[in-house]
Amino acid sequence: MSSEAKTSGRPTLKTIAKLSGLAVPTVSRALNNAPDIGEATKARVREIARDIGYQPNRAGLRLRTGKTNVIALILSTQHEVINHTARLITSIAAATRNTPYHMIVTPYFPDQDPMDPVRYVVETRSADGLILNQTRPEDPRVAYLMRIGFPFATHGQTSWSDRHPFYDFDNATFGKLCVQNLVARGRKRILMLAPPQTEFYAIEMIRAARAEAAKSNVQFELIEDVTSYQSAPAILNAIIARYQSGFSPDGIISASADAAMRITAGLEGSGYVIGKDVDLISKEASRILKSFRKEILVVPEDVTKAGDFLCRAVMHAVDHPDMPPMQHLEQPEG
Repeated sequence: MSSEAKTSGRPTLKTIAKLSGLAVPTVSRALNNAPDIGEATKARVREIARDIGYQPNRAGLRLRTGKTNVIALILSTQHEVINHTARLITSIAAATRNTPYHMIVTPYFPDQDPMDPVRYVVETRSADGLILNQTRPEDPRVAYLMRIGFPFATHGQTSWSDRHPFYDFDNATFGKLCVQNLVARGRKRILMLAPPQTEFYAIEMIRAARAEAAKSNVQFELIEDVTSYQSAPAILNAIIARYQSGFSPDGIISASADAAMRITAGLEGSGYVIGKDVDLISKEASRILKSFRKEILVVPEDVTKAGDFLCRAVMHAVDHPDMPPMQHLEQPEG
């Protein structure tokens, strides 16, 4: 630390003002990314704040402004969801850099009411805005937040998506593309392992895949008793059972990379060769499937872009509540 930045006691806005030669209100506005403060001034103030170890007093900030400058990501502890959102967490955290905002992760367990963490954040005012995923068509969390006017953004759509911020992967187009790719390879009996049908993206994915299969005059079957969120043994047993039932799929659609690897284990354990006996196509965010088995067909999803957009969308909702919500629907390629 430079001698200029050495201080005694807890650094405050007054400390930064003294070291920078700026007024305290100017320092405060610079740290809060005010549009009327020049970028050079903001960079200088942030550098001094870092050098002296300044951290805002969030209790005091809330008393003065009613804000915490915190964004809460409400995250399920489900294994499949954790894997998928590891990149989401990183990208949201990165998007808060050089802004007054910080991210906290508020988890909830599969046997817990998903409303619990939402109500906790709202009632304790521990964050200015929320990011939600695993959305349902008429999601009670979204209905509650819209009703009380609390800022949020969703990773996924709802029946009210025209009225709130969201980022989503176009899962209807994904389902359609998967069937088209399999049909182009001469596949006639298509099996899909989807997420839980309570979730918006699963409904869209299944609907579009089923419609495209009917249009292409090929058989389509959905695994109804197991989802892509479930354990490896459950998925393995479900895949083997379909072959034993006489359906014998020659094309399989997976909703995630984890599920695709479990499907692969089930197929290969039963003597089937991917790319020869059966084609497997999957969505993935982690870019690992081609290294795992180069024969797997992949449709990439950019979760990093999703996290960055969602962070900016919820900050926009906090800072500009009267402006239209930020929304984006990512188009799949493949």
